[in-house]
Amino acid sequence: MRCNVRLAKENYSSLQQEDVNGAGGHKRIERNNLRILQMRLPLRPLLFWRRVGQNLSAKAARRSMCGEAMRLVQFCRRGEEGVVRVGAEVGERQGVVDFKKFDPLVPSTMKEFLEMEEKGMECAQRALSSGQFVVPWSDVSLLSPVMSPDKVVCVGMNYQDHCLEQNAPIPKEPIIFSKFPSSITGPFDDIMLPKESQEVDWEVELAFVIGRKGKHIKEEDALSYVAGFTVANDVSARDWQMHRNGKQWLLGKTFDSFCPLGPALVTTTMLKDPHNLGIRCRVNGNVVQESNTNQMIFKTEKLVAWVSKFVTLCPGDVFLTGTPPGVGVFRKPPVFLKKGDVVECEIDEIGMICNTVV
Repeated sequence: MRCNVRLAKENYSSLQQEDVNGAGGHKRIERNNLRILQMRLPLRPLLFWRRVGQNLSAKAARRSMCGEAMRLVQFCRRGEEGVVRVGAEVGERQGVVDFKKFDPLVPSTMKEFLEMEEKGMECAQRALSSGQFVVPWSDVSLLSPVMSPDKVVCVGMNYQDHCLEQNAPIPKEPIIFSKFPSSITGPFDDIMLPKESQEVDWEVELAFVIGRKGKHIKEEDALSYVAGFTVANDVSARDWQMHRNGKQWLLGKTFDSFCPLGPALVTTTMLKDPHNLGIRCRVNGNVVQESNTNQMIFKTEKLVAWVSKFVTLCPGDVFLTGTPPGVGVFRKPPVFLKKGDVVECEIDEIGMICNTVV
């Protein structure tokens, strides 16, 4: 069975025009207001209002790491496997801009690119605006948006409807576990069934990626640390998760290829609301999970603030935010993946990943 890949369509020109009309208009209003203040206020009040304006601008900057709407990707050109590039999707399936072709100083991997923080995002926007160095889709092989992150942070029991499915209480604090980075695979790569498990299950999840370093991050500032959102499948070996190794979750979650990610890293401003998106999983074309991210108990801001109490978050760190109901282990009778199955995980406005079980 072939994967039916449906990537979301974007209209960058309309978004850019909206930014020009919106941001530019606000700047003109600010300048006009400042002239009025200069005419009417003595020096000390004027200095006070300048400081207020600077503080408000700083707060606005903290709330958004990237003000541009982009679908960032990590890819190889067909025939050049192993040569990793970072780029962004262009228009309606036109292709991908190769950032390194635009600027040779741009790193080759997403993790290094994100470490550039605002400078990297500014370069990405210039590359998109140039209209140059576009690799056609026929020559693009998409990779996971991030490879070899410092951390893969996962959240358990984070959907209200998933808790109801298990007749389990709603958690009062986020339940955190992890996968090893070696479990990450591409959006259309194979999921490998390990010989050590006979109960491999699917879990569609909204994932996000950290864009800048931080510790003890406040909830109101949390989104400024997020580079963007993507789709994940938290593949799970239920026998190891629930019955073996002292019922610790790590080994059952972290076999090689147990973390497909992609197809793109969608910047926060590209999404109307990451916590109100349709989310679904299909196995062999049959819908097995169908919900909405508004069912999440702990939203992105809470998760960033909570985890950063314990560890320093770094650019490229991946968060998997939990799964909705419909996983195989809680079906009656339970259903598990077998060789030849095709698993599609899809989230509205972000896209779909499609992986064959081998």
